[in-house]
Amino acid sequence: MDIQPPKDRTPTPKAPEEVLNVLIEDLQNLRQNVTERLGQDIERLNTEKQQLKTDIEQLRQQYQKMQSQQLESLSQKQIVQNQIWLKQLAQVLANNLEEQLTQKFDSGRGNWEPSTLGGVPGGELDKTNLTPSYEESSDRFKDSLDVSLQRTLEALQEELNSYQSNLSQQLSNMRSMEQQGEVILEALVSRLRQELEEAAEESPAPTYTEEANLADSEETGEQQETGEQPIPPPPLRAQPQPIAAKPTPAPAKAASQVQLGLIFAVFSAIVLSVFNVSIKIILKGGAPKMVFGMPVEGVITPGFGNSLLILFLRMIVVCLLMPFLAAFLYPAVGNDIARTIKSDDKELWWKVIGSAFFLFLSQVCIYIALGNIATGIAITLFFIYPIATTLGAWQLFGDRPSIIRFGAMGGITLGLILAAAPSFNEKLPFGDPRLGIIAAILAGVTFAGYVLLTQMAAGKLHPIPFSLVNFCAIFVFSAISLILLPFIINLGLLPENFSVSSIEPELRLGLIVGGAILGVLTLFSYLLNNFAIRFAGAALASVIGTLGPALTALFAWIVIKETLLPIQMMGMVVVTLSVIAISLERMFAPKKKAS
Repeated sequence: MDIQPPKDRTPTPKAPEEVLNVLIEDLQNLRQNVTERLGQDIERLNTEKQQLKTDIEQLRQQYQKMQSQQLESLSQKQIVQNQIWLKQLAQVLANNLEEQLTQKFDSGRGNWEPSTLGGVPGGELDKTNLTPSYEESSDRFKDSLDVSLQRTLEALQEELNSYQSNLSQQLSNMRSMEQQGEVILEALVSRLRQELEEAAEESPAPTYTEEANLADSEETGEQQETGEQPIPPPPLRAQPQPIAAKPTPAPAKAASQVQLGLIFAVFSAIVLSVFNVSIKIILKGGAPKMVFGMPVEGVITPGFGNSLLILFLRMIVVCLLMPFLAAFLYPAVGNDIARTIKSDDKELWWKVIGSAFFLFLSQVCIYIALGNIATGIAITLFFIYPIATTLGAWQLFGDRPSIIRFGAMGGITLGLILAAAPSFNEKLPFGDPRLGIIAAILAGVTFAGYVLLTQMAAGKLHPIPFSLVNFCAIFVFSAISLILLPFIINLGLLPENFSVSSIEPELRLGLIVGGAILGVLTLFSYLLNNFAIRFAGAALASVIGTLGPALTALFAWIVIKETLLPIQMMGMVVVTLSVIAISLERMFAPKKKAS
């Protein structure tokens, strides 16, 4: 933070992100090195512990062996000594008896009195005079040897126990130090990330949290729910709390910046409305359309194959110009995409490609809807996607809707019924109103799938490279579909009216110019929406984006004199107010939780 440039200078948008990535990588390397060294020390200590156990066991075996050998040698010596003593005792007894008998017979007596025997009164033998004290000395020697050996073994056992206790204590200390190091590193990473995010919020560069749900809603005529933050999956383990004081909240944006952001949001919504009306002008529909009072004939009929062709021409322009616009808005777009490719995160790529496929289907369906029903009604019916998104988030992320959201979903349903009911029995000189209603609803549902997958992938890839990959994937999907469509129709899997209709040579240039105009309007709306989120925030920009149906109906009335019934206008108003309620509820919900 001390080496950052002064606040009066415009910081490079990529500086916080690069600093955070470098710091995270360094800290992870440090953590890995420390963990490896601690693991090596633990392995070495465990090896020494096993060696000590082996040595102790060998010492015990040697002691037992020595003790058994001593007992055997002592027993053998004792047997030999006892035999010698018995021989000596027998010889002494024999000598004494011989002397006594000789004396008695020499005195002439016929019988002898055993007065004394062996110098002991009463004929008792004094064994103490006959046997040496070797037995007592051997017993004393054995007792002293046992005592000394026992003391030696006890001292050795105490030393081994002490060493083992110290070793266990050192191992536990090393484990506690390793855990403390992990906690400190994670806390440091969390604190650095938080400080960098706060610093990035102070700068005009957008952060991931502000753009995490930025969608390419300009293709479908409406912004996605940018105010809603994606719900992350539950952590695998409890994360340690950062060892730091609570950070001070980031300063609020200046009022002039918010006003400028709202102006950008309004212009983005206007460009989206002009985009929708332009698609209506390109599509044929009965009598020529009166564009500012001048009759204009469409260049292509509405249908599945023709919608693919329009989307393909539009994506050519977008894919040619979007890399330059992405590099202007986010200079690190190439590095992010390259890093994502090297990371080999298959789950992330499946989410990105899946979201692009759902957006591709939504685009095709909305083109079919615009060719069969009124422009304002098609965009109003498209706004079924907040209901599908809310229910999908409840199912996937456990985000239970609040009472306000349930009420808003009921209001959206009522508005959709009011807007679509007159079209079921309406007879138009062109198109099929029921097909248009179904296509508009399918466009909203598939767009909800795109929004949910975008939320699941949020945080892993910056929104601008995410959008660039989505545009390229849609271009590939449309190109592949145009190539495979004739073969699928020839196999009888799809009806003939799904094919690309033939275009008169004099209208082909108009179709190419129309596709180029749609591509330019897409990028222009994307640029305005990006600046709106930078200056006003995603929540306020999404609130302005809910005016899309009303603005589309207004520009359709101004440009091509397309009128709506009062009940359809009422339904449009109900849908718009309900979507605004959802956006405001999401915008103020964090403040309520914080309070």
